[in-house]
Amino acid sequence: MFQKTRLRLLLAYLGIFASILSIFAIAVRTVFVHTMTNQVVDKLTTLGQTVAASSGFKNGRIQVADNLSVRDLDVQRQALQWIDIKGNTIYIQGNRTLSLPAAIRESIQIQPSKPSLISVNIPIVDTYNRSLVGYLRVSQSLEDLNETFRKLDIGLAGGAAIALILVGMGGIFLTRQAMRPIENSFDRLQQFTADASHELRSPLMAIKASSQVALRYPEGMRPTDAEEFKAIARSAERMSRLTEDLLILARMDKKLKATWESINLTELLQHLVTQFQAQALEKNLTLIYQSSGSLMLKGNSEQILRLFTNLIENAIHYTPSGGKITVSASLIGQSIDVKVEDTGIGIAPDQLEHIFDRFWRADTSRSQWTGGSGLGLAIAKSIVEAHGGKITVTCELVGSCFTVKLPT
Repeated sequence: MFQKTRLRLLLAYLGIFASILSIFAIAVRTVFVHTMTNQVVDKLTTLGQTVAASSGFKNGRIQVADNLSVRDLDVQRQALQWIDIKGNTIYIQGNRTLSLPAAIRESIQIQPSKPSLISVNIPIVDTYNRSLVGYLRVSQSLEDLNETFRKLDIGLAGGAAIALILVGMGGIFLTRQAMRPIENSFDRLQQFTADASHELRSPLMAIKASSQVALRYPEGMRPTDAEEFKAIARSAERMSRLTEDLLILARMDKKLKATWESINLTELLQHLVTQFQAQALEKNLTLIYQSSGSLMLKGNSEQILRLFTNLIENAIHYTPSGGKITVSASLIGQSIDVKVEDTGIGIAPDQLEHIFDRFWRADTSRSQWTGGSGLGLAIAKSIVEAHGGKITVTCELVGSCFTVKLPT
């Protein structure tokens, strides 16, 4: 019963931890990328300033420094590009130059496409008249830096995956520990419910029997006393039904092993429809059964009988006079679909999700029947799930339809 709760709790743990871990990994990567990029920019700036300081301006032209060999530039995967004041390239050293247009007003340029490069623009100033004569663009390949970032991403992803696995293992243990007190309390509540229901059966039977005996001999009894005994008998009947329902639910919750047998579902449904014909005629209802042949399934006959008894009773009590109830069964693939459809007062769409809750009833129009315990549909759902099936309900403008899907 608590498997889904434990799973949801575990997924919540993992989701929260994964979110925190993702934020942490993104922050670490962002800081690392920013730091490494700034280091490259500082190195290029230092190189550019050194080269630009040795460059000059003579006879209207920039004098290119020759104190740095092309070989050294290639080893460092760098390049130098001299640009005049108009943005025209004058001279190039090295092979790692940007294919992007010279943006002399931008101090840093990045070329993301292959080859991936970063460049820094350093102004060249005429030392005589202190005027700007051009720019030196210092470029460097980002291949090594991108490879470092890729390894960082792999490390962060691998670490996050390992962390999630470890957290998942720890989460399984923690969810079990967290749910254990709840499960123990629920087990004790189940045991108490079963014991109380069992113990209440005897005194309730005694009350019912005593009231029935008193009603058989009305001589010497005041009319008001007779009404009181009838009320006692009705209340005892309701209490007996409630205790039986609670006992069934307690047994279903404990998933006690029941004897499974081959059940002729067609005969069982026909028997139920015949049994409820008198009750349906009393309310002027049409109760019919439709089947596509002999249908067999494996299950507990007592539980299956209780399942469809509850559904048919529910349909009879919530269908007004003159209505119609149809019970149909058909074989679809490897499962049997049984539908109990009525033309009753229906169920509001916003209340469908609660229809199988224990002790829950819909609006006041569906609460007029005081003979039930509010557990009939909850019992039906428990029985269906115990047989590996599924029960659903749909509503039209008039009436509702309960569909039970059971494996054959």
